[in-house]
Amino acid sequence: MQLRDISFPTPQENIAFDEALLRLAEKEGSGEYLRFWESSRVFIVLGRTGSAEADIHLFQTKKDHIPVLRRFSGGGTVVQGPGCLNYTLVLSKDKRPELNDLRRSYQWIAGQVIEALQRAGTEAYFRPLSDLAFGPAEKKFSGNAQRRLKKYILHHGTILYNFDLALIHRYLRHPQDIPEYRRGRSHEDFVTNVPVDPGVFKNHLSQVFQAAMPADPSTQEFSLMKQLYEIQES
Repeated sequence: MQLRDISFPTPQENIAFDEALLRLAEKEGSGEYLRFWESSRVFIVLGRTGSAEADIHLFQTKKDHIPVLRRFSGGGTVVQGPGCLNYTLVLSKDKRPELNDLRRSYQWIAGQVIEALQRAGTEAYFRPLSDLAFGPAEKKFSGNAQRRLKKYILHHGTILYNFDLALIHRYLRHPQDIPEYRRGRSHEDFVTNVPVDPGVFKNHLSQVFQAAMPADPSTQEFSLMKQLYEIQES
């Protein structure tokens, strides 16, 4: 598996690079990837079918000049920014048959992430369909989403480790579709940062997936990312 630990200056570029990795795997046979990235600025990203009017306090985002983007995967609307580490996995369904079932794939991938967190000194647990939680209060610190193609899936998730949690209440409405374990809790009562060093976690997750940087990374990734970024901007 190829490792990419790279963050771009703009939210649009970061989203486009994930899509580029999936397209290259599916259409060009470039293989599996593990990527880490973190945004230097606050922005909001909707899932592929999310509704800005239903999910976001649009008056507040406009007042604060917060970009609202849409990603190409499913899942709910999230706030991104400093203190929120993203991990992206591009995985082969042929190589990993457990990925062919949607629910099983979330649980299997969560198990690998939990193992890396444990190695980094943090206990966590999986809460269906796609969350990771921490502590006796079952507070969420990681949301996950997927885009599934014929041969590969893209799975990406977040690790809140030093995020300004007040931003979630400021910009996001209470979601309509909530997991059972949330029990109606507000953003403030439900979401938390997890005590983990992001660098240590990245090292351990890379080991779990046996991911390493190639000696000669492909320039195709950056070319395709630029094309997708320009499409977003047009």
